[in-house]
Amino acid sequence: MQNYFQLCMDSREIGQISALGLAHCGDAVFELLVRSYLCQSGKATTKDLHKATVSYVCAPAQAARMDRMLPFLTEQELAQYRRGRNAHVHAIPKNATHEQYSKATGLECLFGALYLSGQLERINELFTLTMEEGHAL
Repeated sequence: MQNYFQLCMDSREIGQISALGLAHCGDAVFELLVRSYLCQSGKATTKDLHKATVSYVCAPAQAARMDRMLPFLTEQELAQYRRGRNAHVHAIPKNATHEQYSKATGLECLFGALYLSGQLERINELFTLTMEEGHAL
């Protein structure tokens, strides 16, 4: 008997997870992608990796990336994004506006839903679209 977590939740199962629960998962997915991107591309030195990571995963940066990503989303992906964007959060960081934080939560909710449904290629595609040189912040 295999005893491991399999990323293949269906939309009904994902729908049972709160928007903030999906955002919690998606936050980790997005940060791991950013860390991998920075290491692979040589964009930051070892001493600056944390600072560079934070510059990509902060709410204003995630909101800007979400704005770039919106035209490429399917209707189902847009629904997950809106679910996260409309979630009621209790605390907003000082470095972000309410709108930026909502968009960032939407991005994280989307990435969480895609991850849990096993759509790793789609996550990579969307992430890559926002990280291309022409789209740098």
